[in-house]
Amino acid sequence: MKRRQILAFIGAAIASCLIAVGLPFMTPSPVVAQSNVSLLVSAAASLKDALEEIKPTYQKNNPNINISYNFGASGALQQQIEQGAPADIFISAAKRQVDALEQKGLLLPGTRAIVAKNRLVLVVPKGKTGITSFLKLRNPEIKRIAIGEPRSVPAGQYAEQVLQKLKLLPEIKPKLVYANNVRQVLAVVESGNADAGLVYATDAKISDKVKVVVAADEKYHSAITYPAAVVRKTKNPDAAKKFVNFLTTDGQAKAVLKKYGFILP
Repeated sequence: MKRRQILAFIGAAIASCLIAVGLPFMTPSPVVAQSNVSLLVSAAASLKDALEEIKPTYQKNNPNINISYNFGASGALQQQIEQGAPADIFISAAKRQVDALEQKGLLLPGTRAIVAKNRLVLVVPKGKTGITSFLKLRNPEIKRIAIGEPRSVPAGQYAEQVLQKLKLLPEIKPKLVYANNVRQVLAVVESGNADAGLVYATDAKISDKVKVVVAADEKYHSAITYPAAVVRKTKNPDAAKKFVNFLTTDGQAKAVLKKYGFILP
């Protein structure tokens, strides 16, 4: 009887030891459980191709971070963030929108950085002749000129500045047709639904359906920069800062931006 009790005791002790040893393997590691991070980047539409190419490179080197994008007009994205829409990072095509969010305390201090710069160009459908300069937009045969909606699209704001400086705006304003973002401006010109349009040099570069007539003189408009910043409400500030840092300092990211025609800061 005593022998049975001793054996039972030894068996129970061994089982307890095995359970104790096995617990670390059976219990999910809190570090692993928290390592997978999703970041939503609200970015200017003109960055679409470059950022989509950068994404797989970044995720290959950072497999625990999943990047998704929300592309649109910078002003519309600014309003979304102001209204509480989810976003971890904001990349605008102008400083104005980032300034506005910063003044309202909606961005994390110290996270702002310039990702790239750009140029504004006058484009026409490929094969179209007769437009050799901005001044030719006055010609009566030019019926429709596409630009971004200035209230929300930085490219439209830059376009208005150029046309105003050239003293063209009052005269050609009836010809202007407005688009919700710069890629829509490009599409309208590509389709021939506009005789001309003002887009970024990077937009013209990706299209084989338009040709560049002339680049706007940079003294006629505000500097075209793409500031990025981390949104204050992000749940993953460290991961968000890391991605912004990658965009602004990593050689691979810079190479992709340069490939698409962006000017490195």
